[in-house]
Amino acid sequence: MRWTLKPKPSQEKVKHLATQLNVDEIVATLLVQRGIETFEQAKTFFRPSLNDLHNPYLMKDMDKAVSRIEKAIANEENILVFGDYDVDGTTAVSLVSSYLKSYYPNVATYIPDRYDEGYGISYKGIDFAEDNGFSLIIALDCGIKSVDHVAYAKEKNIDFIICDHHRPGNELPNAVAVLDPKRDDCNYPYDELCGCGVGFKLIQALAQNNNQTIEDLVPYLDLVATAIAADIVPITGENRVLAKFGLEVINSNPRPGIKALIQNIKKKVLTITDVVFIIAPRINAAGRIKHGNEAVALLTEFDLEQAEIFASEIEQHNADRKDFDKQITVEALSQIIENNEKENFSTVVYNENWHKGVIGIVASRLTETYYRPTIVFTKSGDKLAASARSVKDFDIYNALEACAEHLEQFGGHMYAAGMTLKEENYLAFKEAFEKIVEETIHPDLLIPEISVDAEIELSDINEKLIRILNQFEPFGPQNMTPLFLTKNVFDTGYAKQIGSENEHLKAFVKQEHSSSFNAIGFKIGNKYDLVKNQKKFDAVYSIEENEWNGNVSVQLQLRDIK
Repeated sequence: MRWTLKPKPSQEKVKHLATQLNVDEIVATLLVQRGIETFEQAKTFFRPSLNDLHNPYLMKDMDKAVSRIEKAIANEENILVFGDYDVDGTTAVSLVSSYLKSYYPNVATYIPDRYDEGYGISYKGIDFAEDNGFSLIIALDCGIKSVDHVAYAKEKNIDFIICDHHRPGNELPNAVAVLDPKRDDCNYPYDELCGCGVGFKLIQALAQNNNQTIEDLVPYLDLVATAIAADIVPITGENRVLAKFGLEVINSNPRPGIKALIQNIKKKVLTITDVVFIIAPRINAAGRIKHGNEAVALLTEFDLEQAEIFASEIEQHNADRKDFDKQITVEALSQIIENNEKENFSTVVYNENWHKGVIGIVASRLTETYYRPTIVFTKSGDKLAASARSVKDFDIYNALEACAEHLEQFGGHMYAAGMTLKEENYLAFKEAFEKIVEETIHPDLLIPEISVDAEIELSDINEKLIRILNQFEPFGPQNMTPLFLTKNVFDTGYAKQIGSENEHLKAFVKQEHSSSFNAIGFKIGNKYDLVKNQKKFDAVYSIEENEWNGNVSVQLQLRDIK
């Protein structure tokens, strides 16, 4: 691990903010690092409000999208809500379809089959729309590059509204409306929305025309928060507002589908992290193992008993997904070793029998192991399909663009992407990708980095600090859990390795003149020797409250020690 201490912000700004807010300089430092320098900015950060959401009509083409939907309703047209099979896509489809159905019956949903149709808008989906009398398709979390598909639909007199958040290509599809804050000609104030977030802006605009207020849309925010968490978009601006209020819905009054997924979880309050690791993988498992339709059925079901039946089926898909994931990861790791590719600048592996639904997860696992930009290929029909994952600060989308001559199609963003290619082009692509990564990646990016917010003493940790840190939530990209560095700490004599394979480390740490704190370090049990016999060490950690049998205590979560 590389430990990087974030640069200290201007002490003048820190002192000024600390005085204005009546907080410790540690807190003021964390805020200034996050770009929060005034009382007003701090108020917006600590007290997010639904009133902070931007006017949806600031998004390019929003007026066109709304008038086309209203025309469809006036003419009693059939509307098909189309979306990708991952969490962002299925939540977006559930959101927009359930909102429209609340006042208009002629609405159906369509999720492409991951294996038969692949990612994004499909010709099969358009044919389905034609065969079943749909004249308007609203595409969510996909479509920004579907120029040919939209043209094909136009020939069949089917209109498209595209709601996407991926980077556009050189040409936009000829749709009635293209809602994408990443369009060069779109001046919407916030361009980090996920696909479900763009879908939310659409229903916000429709709601305004229906004389509804933002309060009427709060029940839909559990879906938006789930998508924000799963799609790993920045928790800033509008995303932070939507995530905060969406989490409140998840914890107080979630829709039956989400309630069915979480009712056996013992925690009182679920965080964004819980959404990422508990809710999202289960919703994803439907599209990975069976079909994304199952996720939409769960998320749009209003009867709790029926939702529980759907949830138990999805639970089984998730168990199957875990089995595939473990098996393929082992096979992929052995392939890397056999090919003597551990020292490569990138990781590219392929096996025609690997389950297409889990290759993205396997790519993430391999990235964790070797910390390299990683692509995992499998056979998909007569082509190869792949999922790509990157390391911090390396733009894998740009690297794929540089190898585009070998690819049939690709899409995604800086840290995750998908692609297809012809089997005969696999080796040439693998060679080209390795070359481009070697030429463009900074060597430091191949070593995992821990970015430390501030160096503090253990004596700085008190109830007020913890109370304020809790208000920094929800955490996520660009608003990560604050990490602290404390030097010369030692264990009071109770340190031990825990876990079935001694993979974790438990300790009680203190400095010369501080209280001792319970500390837990996941996956660093191998560093026990640095801690035993009360040796002094430096620690990077986050501060959290640990709840056990109704008692709440402060716990340091050790991220690394030296």
